[in-house]
Amino acid sequence: MVDLVIRNADLVDGSGRARRPADIAVTGALISAVEPAGTIAPNGARVIDAEGRLVTPGFVDAHTHYDAQVTWDPQVTPSSWHGVTTVVMGNCGVGFAPAAPDRHDWLIDLMEGVEDIPGSALTEGMRWGWTSFPEYLDVVDSMARMVDVGAQIAHGPLRAFVMGERGAANEEATADDREQMAALVAEALVAGALGFSTSRTPLHRSKAGELVPGTTAGVEELAAIASAMARVGHGVFQFAPDHALVPSKEWPWMVELARTTGVPVCVNLNQPDSAPEVWREVLALLDEASAEGLPILAQVAGRSIGILYCLHGSIHPLLFHPAYAEVADLPMTERLKALAEPDRRHRLIHEDPDDGGLFHRVVTDKLERMWAVEGADIDYEPTAETSLAAVAAATGVPARQLLVDQLTSADGHGMVYAPFFNYAYGDLSMTYQALGHPRTRLGLSDAGAHCGAICDGGMPTFMLTHWARDRTRGPRIPLELVVHTQTRQTAELYGLGDRGVVAPGMRADLNLIDLDRLGFDVPRMAFDLPAGGRRLVQRGRGYDATFVAGVQTVDHDEPTGELPGRLIRGPR
Repeated sequence: MVDLVIRNADLVDGSGRARRPADIAVTGALISAVEPAGTIAPNGARVIDAEGRLVTPGFVDAHTHYDAQVTWDPQVTPSSWHGVTTVVMGNCGVGFAPAAPDRHDWLIDLMEGVEDIPGSALTEGMRWGWTSFPEYLDVVDSMARMVDVGAQIAHGPLRAFVMGERGAANEEATADDREQMAALVAEALVAGALGFSTSRTPLHRSKAGELVPGTTAGVEELAAIASAMARVGHGVFQFAPDHALVPSKEWPWMVELARTTGVPVCVNLNQPDSAPEVWREVLALLDEASAEGLPILAQVAGRSIGILYCLHGSIHPLLFHPAYAEVADLPMTERLKALAEPDRRHRLIHEDPDDGGLFHRVVTDKLERMWAVEGADIDYEPTAETSLAAVAAATGVPARQLLVDQLTSADGHGMVYAPFFNYAYGDLSMTYQALGHPRTRLGLSDAGAHCGAICDGGMPTFMLTHWARDRTRGPRIPLELVVHTQTRQTAELYGLGDRGVVAPGMRADLNLIDLDRLGFDVPRMAFDLPAGGRRLVQRGRGYDATFVAGVQTVDHDEPTGELPGRLIRGPR
């Protein structure tokens, strides 16, 4: 008995094949038929007329940090606002299991430092009910939610659990340490983990400034863990590298690990300004690995990675000026009044602090790489002519005045965007080329993380609007490929063969999208995390419906209250 018929859909099915008009039948949690438009009879089923609407698979976000949030937030926002029906968490070597009881605060500080999730929210929101990773999965599994959730075991908590302070301090692991870590990774995978993650970048540090455990781990330790993954027979080895050093430092062990164990290795790939051409070397190395049949992939973002500065955020340029520091702790209303005082405003705009040139280096010299954010659809491919420095040169208004005026606008919610990865060329040409490479996979949304500085959980909406519909500064990406990169490709990366394409027998994870109307609400700083914790949020608009396992979870951009999501245990 068919439960739902979606008629006259403009179907982009996730496989990469051309869009086509179609009818889709859903029976229970599965798609039961996909036929030419107008050919499936309702026979008493619920009918949705999708005339003029794009229908896609639900989006699969392979790089999120909801490890704590899933224990308190059944909606898993912002991902559920943007057509995402499956998320994979536990990336970049940070997570919360395994966890000895005396390590809870330490793990919270680690996550807060690396992923900028307020520690107070983690402390208030999480209800610890586990020690081992399988017990953590059981806790996650006990809660209904809007989306499906997959988890990876992370190197940071694993190392600290096995080695204690030695592991937290990144001391070298002994043979016994390596054996214990390998056994716990195998246990996690058997219980349902989708992979293992680690961090090898000096950018990732705890709140106290400590490197993530595992950052300097030796090849023997990584190989022991990968060998355990190979014995179990599934799992992705995901890691965050020092981007400038991937070819020289990371590639040799990546190749050896993939060659000897067969475990898929997925490395984050970004373009730092300090090494703007290294990404080309990495793509060439991926080609060589592919020619040898090695399972090595690179995970790339769909846009530049940067900071949305605002006075409510965790970091912004005025923090480096003593005239701001004097009033930084005032409530926002009083702070804005103090910043408007003529003397303090003059100091902010015209006086350099006596700090050895720090403010000049990190703020004044960077104004050519800062852009005022106007309205809801943030321009993630802005031109040099619209930067604060360029507008200042054209108008005669001091650039720092433009900065102060922007940040103090909208009751302190005014924003300035400053990219730091993937914008060395002043456009998204690097991203365009990386997304088109056959050995890359879309990821790095970091949904659920960087709450005070980044708002990237809306990556699917950006991909559809910027790359498939609106881009003017270069070629667009065909809609079919945009959908494919965040459905079938990301599902298959983690062995989720039951989703990511609209076809008979597949899970009925679906989006009905008004592509002409698709876009964003105005970004804002919300204080809706536990303990009043802050996070940048930006809702999507244009999602007429989202279905998870055949159950409608979103109706015209609003949650229906249905919670069909579940924990994913292992590949399928």
